Amino acid sequence: MTYINHKPFYSNKHLAKYGLSDDITEEIRTIQAAKGDGMVDILTQHKGIAETDLLHALEDELHIPYLPNLPVNDLDIDFTKRVSIQFLKKHKMMPIISADGPVIAVNDPSNFQAFDDLRRILGVGDAAMVLATKTAILSAINIAYDMGHDSEDAFIHDMNGESPDSIISEIEETADLLDDTSSAPVIKLVNLMLSRAVKARASDIHIEPFQKSLVVRYRIDGVLYNVMDVPKGIQSSLASRIKIMAKLNIAEKRLPQDGRIDIKIGDKLIDIRVSTIPTAFGERIVLRLLDKTGIILKMTDLGIDADRLKQLNNTIHSPHGIILVTGPTGSGKTTTLYAVLSTLNKTDVNIITIEDPIEYQIDGIGQIQVNPKIELTFARGLRSIVRQDPDVILVGEIRDGETAEIAIQSSLTGHLVFSTLHTNDAASSITRLIDMGMEPFLVSSSLIAVVAQRLIRLLCPECREPYDPDDESLVKAGIDRLMLRDHTIYRSVGCPACMKTGYRGRTAIFEMMLLNEELKKLILKTSDANEIKQEAVRHGMKTLLQDGSTKILEGKTSIEEVYRVTGF
Repeated sequence: MTYINHKPFYSNKHLAKYGLSDDITEEIRTIQAAKGDGMVDILTQHKGIAETDLLHALEDELHIPYLPNLPVNDLDIDFTKRVSIQFLKKHKMMPIISADGPVIAVNDPSNFQAFDDLRRILGVGDAAMVLATKTAILSAINIAYDMGHDSEDAFIHDMNGESPDSIISEIEETADLLDDTSSAPVIKLVNLMLSRAVKARASDIHIEPFQKSLVVRYRIDGVLYNVMDVPKGIQSSLASRIKIMAKLNIAEKRLPQDGRIDIKIGDKLIDIRVSTIPTAFGERIVLRLLDKTGIILKMTDLGIDADRLKQLNNTIHSPHGIILVTGPTGSGKTTTLYAVLSTLNKTDVNIITIEDPIEYQIDGIGQIQVNPKIELTFARGLRSIVRQDPDVILVGEIRDGETAEIAIQSSLTGHLVFSTLHTNDAASSITRLIDMGMEPFLVSSSLIAVVAQRLIRLLCPECREPYDPDDESLVKAGIDRLMLRDHTIYRSVGCPACMKTGYRGRTAIFEMMLLNEELKKLILKTSDANEIKQEAVRHGMKTLLQDGSTKILEGKTSIEEVYRVTGF
């Protein structure tokens, strides 16, 4: 039996609190002997006891403090140079500094041998023990080792002269990128580049070669920032490492290539789409990062005002028809469609999607991945979907006339179809469909709504400042100076919390065009986007600029940001 502070870690009396008989207690001890699991793991995983309840009980019985949250914002990371991340993760322990001196957070107080080993390694024989959940400890470990990574300057210094051949033997990915102990500097540099991009909430990493330099940029909240200048001499090694991870041909440097990487950074599962193209000064590489652990938003989280949200909710419950979401790449179209599908996802609704790529897995929905290599295109997949008795169909993108025609035919035969188009505003989608060869009468009879959207950056709440804009700026933004009596307009400043950008996070602005009888009649007469837009505005459509102006008056964003996104 294990003892801590001369008290038994577990006793029959203690386990009896959870309805565990003496026979079950012996079974637990047998499991511990056979598998080597700690008592906390056995009780929570095998016997279904809530971890927090168990830790509170251990706090009472053993008089060891339980910390619901660990101080991750003020970590002393010196220990990362002396203790491996694998050791701490295996034993679920985390050294921290408290007001009373060094302490070690543990998940299982019965693991006293590893606890003593850690105290000896760190030279803190008097370190006290505190209890914490497994999630809190692993999160703190990941943060500490991410902060404790060597700088990219050190890796770059070590990489000069390293050939691509020297890294080919080290291509196996670890379960967690932060666990990678590879000694090759190029591997460390790529891992650091990826982990810092995730920490900075970057959506893309650009590796751009020029005549005498190699520049790395992150796209954060839709804007590119220079983060690293890499010597030209290591361009080949860096490109080879990324191509190996993406299972691309490292010998082919004359043709564009596309691949994918699945990695884990801390508690985040990241899907990376890799694209390489040849340029005059070498291969240009872009990595698009998608956090697969991200939470699918609800429609109420999209940033649509209450009145239009009610209209959209009524529209998506139509029995048939086409609903399009339009906007440029990276404007949040897929996020909006997933929010809509999660609203419609009920046991009595059959939803099937065809996407390129599948960005989020949704339980209860059949999702098909486009694969041009085997001729599984949007059009071919859509033909098969309609034979699967669907109620709702999502087509990732209407790229050609064939896909548009099948989508329209599907909507006319009793299906509700969602899809995306790359157009500048809602009215332009009508022009685009007709330009693809669709007959105006088919468009007017099948299309029920078009939602255009953009993503705008939100002002950092820590550093934004109020100011009085000039009249010209107000007129361009469609804001009357009389409105300022009840509202305050803010501008960006920049602080450490927002990486000196003045902005943190994004929201969407929307233009929602619902097709009524007047608009449908107009579509039969003309495909002029300006005329269609004017008619939609006469019937109450709020434009992208008007929605952006509303968010300016609410203090969420700045005039400059709305101008950048909409062009006024």
